[in-house]
Amino acid sequence: MKNMKKKAAALAVCALAACLGAFVLTGCGQQSSSTASSSTTKTLTVGFDQSYPPYGFVADDGSYTGFDLDLAKEVCERNGWEFKAEPIDWDAKDALLGQGAISCIWNGFTMEGREDSYTFSDPYMLNEQVVVVKKGSGIDDFAGLSGKTVVTQVDSAALDVLEGDKADLAATFKDGAPQTLKDYNNAFLQLDTGSVDAVACDLSIAQYQISANPDKYVQLSEPLSTEHYAVGFAKGDTETAQQVTETLREMTEDGTVQQLCEKYAQYGLSYDNWLLK
Repeated sequence: MKNMKKKAAALAVCALAACLGAFVLTGCGQQSSSTASSSTTKTLTVGFDQSYPPYGFVADDGSYTGFDLDLAKEVCERNGWEFKAEPIDWDAKDALLGQGAISCIWNGFTMEGREDSYTFSDPYMLNEQVVVVKKGSGIDDFAGLSGKTVVTQVDSAALDVLEGDKADLAATFKDGAPQTLKDYNNAFLQLDTGSVDAVACDLSIAQYQISANPDKYVQLSEPLSTEHYAVGFAKGDTETAQQVTETLREMTEDGTVQQLCEKYAQYGLSYDNWLLK
């Protein structure tokens, strides 16, 4: 009986020692943080506006597509990251980024005026804010917008410009300010029906709409502003922003970016506006 007790005690001591040793390494039955992190693939959740062609939109088959999403997918593949496209309400983007629901905003995202709110990649695409009107409207310049209904997307770069540097111009619009809608598809539908007189938007959106409707729309020659697109990350996420920039440069050097620009050329996108050369 004594021998059995001794054996039982010895086994208990061994089990305790094994557990203590495991605890030192992994928390006794739990995976250590270093082991967990090394076995977990990083996920890049890209927040985008699904009504923003050619940068992000819904394809005919219902899938998410677009120039920026293709760039993001290739960046993830080259870095061994998991890619996830997350359509968002544009006016909720800051809250979603702050909550960690998305990793970045990558969707024709203007960096000017937002530098203090995000950590950005290097700018990759030249852009302008412009005004589009219907052909034959009689509106040929900014002066022609006086008393007209001008619409733009809520929380957009165009709205920032019209409330900032071009506030004097916006004061001449009907009701003394631009009107806002949730997305540009609806804005152009209203322009088409005559509910509004003009749409203030990104150059890429204007080029897309004019390319698809060459006999319907025309862009005013003078831009509201000139700016740049970049990928916006939560403030302080410098490491990811730098890695994305480095990968985009690699994709530029091996011709991948130019191929993607050509893929979306029918939407008005041009490699001439690509900056990371």
